[in-house]
Amino acid sequence: MQQQSVPTPVTGSSTLPPAKRTGDHRPPPEAGARPRRRPSLPDLAPLPLFLGVGLWVYALPRIGFRTMGEYGLLDRLPVVFFAALLVLTGGFLLALRRAGTSPWWPAAYCVAMLFALKAPPAVLYDSVRYPWASKHDAVVDALLANGELRPYAALSGNMSAYDQWPGFFGLNAALVRSFGVESAAGYLNWAPVLLGLLLMPVLVLLYRTFTEDWRLVWAGVWIFQLANWVGQDYLAPQGFAYILHLTVLAVVLRHFVLPGSAGRLRDRTFLDPAAAAVPPPTGRRQRAVCVLILAPLILAINASHQLTPVMLCVSLFALLFTRRYRNYGLLAVAGALMLAWDLTMGRPLFTETLGTLRESLGELTRNSRAGYAGRLTGPGPELAGQANVLMVLAIAVLAASAVLARRRLTRSALPLLLVSAAPLPLFAVNDYGGEMLFRVYLFGLPGAAFFAAAALVPAAGAARGASARARAVRRRVAAVALPVTLVALAAGFLPSYYGKETMNYTQPAETALVTRAVDRAPEGSLILAATGSFPKALHRYDRLEHWFFAEQELPENERMLADPARHLADGIPPGTRAYVILTHTQDVYTAGEGLLPPGGFATLRGKLAASPLFTVVEEHPYGVVLEYRSPAR
Repeated sequence: MQQQSVPTPVTGSSTLPPAKRTGDHRPPPEAGARPRRRPSLPDLAPLPLFLGVGLWVYALPRIGFRTMGEYGLLDRLPVVFFAALLVLTGGFLLALRRAGTSPWWPAAYCVAMLFALKAPPAVLYDSVRYPWASKHDAVVDALLANGELRPYAALSGNMSAYDQWPGFFGLNAALVRSFGVESAAGYLNWAPVLLGLLLMPVLVLLYRTFTEDWRLVWAGVWIFQLANWVGQDYLAPQGFAYILHLTVLAVVLRHFVLPGSAGRLRDRTFLDPAAAAVPPPTGRRQRAVCVLILAPLILAINASHQLTPVMLCVSLFALLFTRRYRNYGLLAVAGALMLAWDLTMGRPLFTETLGTLRESLGELTRNSRAGYAGRLTGPGPELAGQANVLMVLAIAVLAASAVLARRRLTRSALPLLLVSAAPLPLFAVNDYGGEMLFRVYLFGLPGAAFFAAAALVPAAGAARGASARARAVRRRVAAVALPVTLVALAAGFLPSYYGKETMNYTQPAETALVTRAVDRAPEGSLILAATGSFPKALHRYDRLEHWFFAEQELPENERMLADPARHLADGIPPGTRAYVILTHTQDVYTAGEGLLPPGGFATLRGKLAASPLFTVVEEHPYGVVLEYRSPAR
């Protein structure tokens, strides 16, 4: 029996042509005329990108980095620079709304924001940013000059560790030779940008393992960039090993799923609308092949850095608490490689660290301090310290709110949460020279940024059981919370990253002064300085001895200032040629880090110059070089 067709009623607006709908008074288009098309969001996406980049380029030569004061680079950035960041943020939000169909536009904005935030020193500075980074250049120079490693040699300035973990420096020595540049200092300031670019696809791979929502992926990458203010991405083993660490974790999380372990996490009806299903399981043979592939990466991590292998083993151990990744083989390989390196090439520092564990174990307050003194002084450093705390709290609150509010996403992304929280117990072990606080934050940041983004980006499909009104309210809240939060994080990044910039930039004349003084010193001489945070501090470190006499607690330095000449003379071995180098950068660093009291550096310089135990070799407004007059000479 055939069903008769029912004629469609003519009533109702859906059947009328567009020009005849109620309330539509537009005249019909003329014959032969093309209908006008409103530009879509993908069409508009390039405009803020080009405008923001143009404003940034215009602002660069107007950044007064040579005249920085108490607030570092903050009050030397022109208004146009801040406008560029706002335009890029607005363009990113615009592109994010169509990230599912045009994911490359959010990627382009992330790259532009990375350059905007971290490229100014590379473009503008005529000296190495972070004076202490010049010691890595010195290691590369020594490796090229000597052509050998000396892991068991007792080198001053705590430089022996670099010959015990030489992988990163060997790579840079090869790059220097390959590119034909004079030294690694020629590209050192570009390291934050290059490492950031290399890290971006790793983060995308990591986040795509747990979400199919491109908005959440790129929002996580964006938040990671804004929250990565800790300054561990300069040309150093940590930044290089960090990328390898996240690469290993990304491969593990995608290719080490045990068969039959996913359960309901492969059921789309059970998952959060933004969550991705658990990756396909792999057999024992496939996982064994992956272990063989990852072993060289893990070996490179062990050859380059002391702490990152520990972080990797802790993260792999945390994954054992999930049924999905209860694999013991890779953890055993990572632990064996770490111990093999520590007991051979790294044995001197490893045994020394074991000797200090009894003193530091369980000292949570002391292990979580920042730097030597842990007390920032001066408007810029204090503002930077406050911004650091607020940034950490903001990311933690956002991530915690997503963990609690989006339970289904949290359950599916639990491995990412575990590997991000895994470094926290290391506070109970060691302070890592006053840097454990920054390292724990850095290693926990990828997961924290992902969950912080989840708190701000609503699920594309509404939460099950929620009413239409509740969904609308969430969308309206997100429409306000996301831009406000991203602008606030950008505002917090600037003082966190550039608030202490007076410590980080050095006039070339000061660098030239130090280089002349160190080159004149005979082999075996002793170089004395208030701190090692000045350019070329460890130039020729394999030929000279070093004593950074103010790198101690403030009360000890206050006693030293009573008679600094006698204090230094008592510490110089008899018959040793000794030179004191005091520079403007040391003055700024000791004041900002609270190592010396206000005016303490001027007192130190004045008393040493007036003492008969020392004679001035060279003196300028930016520094002075003195030679010790040994009584035996």
